[in-house]
Amino acid sequence: MSENHHDAYQNMTEKQKNRTIWSVITASSLGTLIEWYDFYIFGSLAVILSTKFFPADNPTAAFLSTLATFAAGFVVRPFGALFFGRLGDLIGRKYTFLVTLLIMGFSTFLIGCIPSYETIGFMAPVLVLILRLLQGLALGGEYGGAATYVAEYAQPHRRGYWTSWIQTTATAGLFISLIIILITKSTLSAEEFDQWGWRVPFWISILMVGVSYIIRKNMKESPLFAKAKSEGKTSKNPLKESFGNRFNFKFVLLALFGAAMGQGVIWYTGQFYAMSFLQKVMNIESAQVDKLMAIALLMGTPFFVFFGWLSDKVGRKAVMMTGMLVAILAYRPIYDKMFKSADLKFKTVAESGLVEKRTAKVHDKIVTDSLITFHKELTYTDGTLMKKDSIVHWSPAGPVMKDGKAEEPKVTQSVKINTDTNMLLIFLVFIQVIFVTMVYGPIAAFLVEMFPVRIRYTSMSLPYHIGNGVFGGLLPAVATYLVTTGKEAGHASWYLEGLWYPIGVASVCLLIGLFYLKNKNNNIHD
Repeated sequence: MSENHHDAYQNMTEKQKNRTIWSVITASSLGTLIEWYDFYIFGSLAVILSTKFFPADNPTAAFLSTLATFAAGFVVRPFGALFFGRLGDLIGRKYTFLVTLLIMGFSTFLIGCIPSYETIGFMAPVLVLILRLLQGLALGGEYGGAATYVAEYAQPHRRGYWTSWIQTTATAGLFISLIIILITKSTLSAEEFDQWGWRVPFWISILMVGVSYIIRKNMKESPLFAKAKSEGKTSKNPLKESFGNRFNFKFVLLALFGAAMGQGVIWYTGQFYAMSFLQKVMNIESAQVDKLMAIALLMGTPFFVFFGWLSDKVGRKAVMMTGMLVAILAYRPIYDKMFKSADLKFKTVAESGLVEKRTAKVHDKIVTDSLITFHKELTYTDGTLMKKDSIVHWSPAGPVMKDGKAEEPKVTQSVKINTDTNMLLIFLVFIQVIFVTMVYGPIAAFLVEMFPVRIRYTSMSLPYHIGNGVFGGLLPAVATYLVTTGKEAGHASWYLEGLWYPIGVASVCLLIGLFYLKNKNNNIHD
């Protein structure tokens, strides 16, 4: 049956093959998009999740803990690549990423069901961590399967173009997660979203996964794998052949250190770190950040396909290395411009721009105490609006004491930027997305072409997921830590400190790639 499928595919006309590959891309992309949506919902809601699943005493520590939990899902992705990659090379691409889809979907749904830290204490972060690890394992097996599946249907001379459609799903998944969050926020009141509405995007994912599962179930195995299986040429031990063979392992290392790790940090800088920087460093209100990120991502997504197509013409290396070089040189000027565009010290308060209020409500758990909120608004001459709330825990005897001192007030501040600044930030994030498309658009074809069919799923998945999962996934936590320590140390450009991580990693990758990668596409299609 497998051999018949391969022969039938080979006998198709070019037009029929194009029609077939579009159905393959649709099925693969839909499933991959949903898995990325599931994965990114957690990252997109990191700020609010830090208040739900971690102690509220130290907001900075809670946010860093949330980012570390988010990063944990990335760190285990290489293990998922090994486990599911082996299965994909043994039993086939189709059935393997059916399993990864189901694991991802149910893990995401269950995160939306976990009670808060206030309800079950430390079991909340423990359960979230376990489900994040399952998400990471599933995603470790997903990407390699989808990219390999599409590549094995594609004509060799158009492999960059066809596989680049898979590359759009990661950004599209983030884009859709932002849209779902925006719709949920606009439908519910702020209090409802804070209490339970943040769970809705997690719950919705189970419906999306169900649709994707039905579509993927009806897919056929890739013709190249079907042929290899019918001829008895599949690997008996993909892990040993991939990493025990010195010749092949050399290519695994080259794929990781010459392309994947640089691509990973640029991907997460241009999308996740940009979003975190706008919210946590620049204090722009989250709804405004979600909208401007969604617009920038929507504008940039078509360039994944463009640079995938271009890599078929000029070579994968030329496109990816150019993207890395430009990103390395441009990051600090871009982020400096972003920060200063909304820096309040460069703005003038309008004549009647000050509003102050004081409100009090009974403490949720201690009925004899009150929570007093000092609300302050400043409107600036350019239309920027700053809101600041300081919440003080007050008892009948005065301020609540902690360790012999008055308890520190809980301070929250947000900035609503004007239209001109909003447009500028959209453009600056869009430029970063272009860097992402240059390094990410061609990389699926690049990785697929480095390895033969019998061990392709396993061999390509590991460097991809170490590059993205470890080097890229750690970026939000490492960069936030560098910014925090730089601010505490009083550095003049403390807000740029987090960029040293992606710049350093991408620079090492650029040097290795320039000297050791070939620009000619390998076109392995055995």
